[in-house]
Amino acid sequence: MAADYFIHKTSIVDDNVKIGAGTKIWHFSHIQAGAVIGSGCSFGQNVNIANNVTIGDGVKVQNNVSIYEGVNIEDYVFCGPSCVFTNDLTPRARYPKDHKYLKTVIRHDATLGANCTIVCGHEVGHHAMIAAGAVVVSDVLPYALYAGVPAKQIGWVCECGQVLEKGHGRKYFCLDCKREYLIANGGSLFLVQKEFVQESK
Repeated sequence: MAADYFIHKTSIVDDNVKIGAGTKIWHFSHIQAGAVIGSGCSFGQNVNIANNVTIGDGVKVQNNVSIYEGVNIEDYVFCGPSCVFTNDLTPRARYPKDHKYLKTVIRHDATLGANCTIVCGHEVGHHAMIAAGAVVVSDVLPYALYAGVPAKQIGWVCECGQVLEKGHGRKYFCLDCKREYLIANGGSLFLVQKEFVQESK
């Protein structure tokens, strides 16, 4: 029975790998044993998925990305070109960790910009956006926009990816798709309506 996913002839897929329907794996990539990949994913050139990594549905991984053991990526995450994951805060060539790696979780619909680094042991919240070249050394709230070295929050982003505009009080809104958001008492952002209604002056 023909596979319902595509693997370029230059790529290597080890035994004991699960790949969902419609996923495409392009040139010179390597999927290692124990990896679980969802449906509808796209992996660019020179991507390495390490042992026992779990990747959800609809994930896009651009060229030159290595996703190491200990990293869990949920649905519809975008990993920009050459973004970096780590799994060990104190690496030594002489003293391997024997698969005892710190966990990193990238929640659904998050975006990781080109050349950003996600230091292990942290969680990037759903719909968060990490700017190109940023170095993430802490947890990232859902919908938060992070940039810099070390990365700091510089704003909020909409589910559609646009930077949110500040409204009255604790309200934020998207000029593009018209969604509206509210800052909760704890400082988190949440969606309150999918269609923005212009506030009266």
